[in-house]
Amino acid sequence: MSGLALVGGLMLLLPERGLQRMVLPLVAFSAGSLLGGAFFHMLPAALESGAPAVRTFAWVLVGFVLFFVLEQFLHWHHCHRADAECRHPLTYLILLGDALHNFLGGLAVAGTFLVDIRLGITTWAAAALHEIPQELGDFGVLLHGGWSKGKALAFNFASALTFLLGGLLAYSLSLRLDVGFLVPLAAGNFLYIAASDLVPEVNRHFGPVKDLAHFLAFVAGLLILYVLRSGL
Repeated sequence: MSGLALVGGLMLLLPERGLQRMVLPLVAFSAGSLLGGAFFHMLPAALESGAPAVRTFAWVLVGFVLFFVLEQFLHWHHCHRADAECRHPLTYLILLGDALHNFLGGLAVAGTFLVDIRLGITTWAAAALHEIPQELGDFGVLLHGGWSKGKALAFNFASALTFLLGGLLAYSLSLRLDVGFLVPLAAGNFLYIAASDLVPEVNRHFGPVKDLAHFLAFVAGLLILYVLRSGL
């Protein structure tokens, strides 16, 4: 997953017009995949584990609120447009927020692998689809903040390495306690990112053709995760 931090730098080599056409449909697709991962995979797995429903949804809420707090107090948000609209003066603060996001993501994804390998693969795939437009946006923010491409790529990759630290912590915790709570925690994470960051990006009027393309990409993300659930 951490290697996806390099994708932003590589994709910015593409023509700007091509990037603009590609990013928003990808954001819509990743929103659908995150919601599909939460509703078709993680929540059913958490409920089927036998844990009390109230406790399960409490952990979902904790995951949701955790990312709300992260955004509120670090004033950090996802940005999926690699242009001047994304410019933000607090580039180091953005990197800190991204590092924390990746750490918690690594904790959650590794936790799902520890509960069930197939669930972990699905969770990782949905998270990876989201990481591509996110890393593209992060890289664009750093460039518009005055950073060189080399510096932006290096720091963005370094912040992404915290995903591995989160995974190692999840494994360490699994040796001492039941990590089943990480599955609904990851679901809350996915729900917040999709509802707060991704859907608002595409839930604006871009014209009938583009709006339809975004809707179809969103539905495609949902359907793919549903088919994966049915196949599993």
